[in-house]
Amino acid sequence: MKDVTLVVMAAGIGSRFGGGIKQLEPVGPNGEIIMDYSIYDAIEAGFNKVVFVIRKDLEKDFDEIIGQRMKKKIHVEYAYQELTDIPSQYQERFKERTKPWGTGQAILACKDLINEPFLVINADDYYGKEAYQEAYQYLIQEHHSDVLPICMVGFVLKNTLSDNGGVTRGICQVDPNNKLVDIVETHNIEKIDGKAVTEGREIDLESAVSMNMWGLYPEFFNILETGFDEFLNALDSSNLKAEYLLPTIIGDLLHEGKVSVEVLKSQDEWFGVTYKEDKDFVKENIQLLVEKGVYPNQL
Repeated sequence: MKDVTLVVMAAGIGSRFGGGIKQLEPVGPNGEIIMDYSIYDAIEAGFNKVVFVIRKDLEKDFDEIIGQRMKKKIHVEYAYQELTDIPSQYQERFKERTKPWGTGQAILACKDLINEPFLVINADDYYGKEAYQEAYQYLIQEHHSDVLPICMVGFVLKNTLSDNGGVTRGICQVDPNNKLVDIVETHNIEKIDGKAVTEGREIDLESAVSMNMWGLYPEFFNILETGFDEFLNALDSSNLKAEYLLPTIIGDLLHEGKVSVEVLKSQDEWFGVTYKEDKDFVKENIQLLVEKGVYPNQL
């Protein structure tokens, strides 16, 4: 068995979740959280290490609620995504900023912990078993390419919308060979009258979307590090909300011909907790999966 790591991005403060830590909300019949199901599926698929990207001040909660339990099943490490973890020459320029720098910075925080292929996921998203199986098989293969290979598990837009508010999705253009052609980070996509709408325009419900499930190799860290420096250097000090985001980073690399991205298609339904009101929907779906025998009653 080859070493493959799961990276769980869990540094979000849960601002849309009533101030609580949404990643730690129980959704399973015995108090399981979404991450329990993600890690269960990843272990079944062949992953043998998990790195949680968290805020340093959440470490105690994470370790008590999930870390200690997971250490009995899989090797666990922590990486810390902190607002101030940027090159020293930019500290003064962005001293007024109050939030971390996005998913690109989150992955960069893992640089010293990972020397093997790895899969990136969000802590508060349920992706389904097939997604982990597909990604694992891709990551353990040898890829003969002149550019860095990457995989992305794609989902159908209509299966990723929330009834409770707008969501951000990476809308993907995919060629007939399942290669990613373009990805556009699209904000505030709402479900209105059975349609997906943002800023007054309609988006095809069958569009392939990125849910931040990326299969990557260690060489990607060097690209991220260089890119983050360039991102900060070009950013105006008055822009306190700009983020260094994986879909944008990978989209830019794609246009520059530096990466090749294979889109793996999962037929499993995605669901997640973006808003507090989403929790009941997630609990109902988990219960259905338990009743169907997809998961044991107690993980």
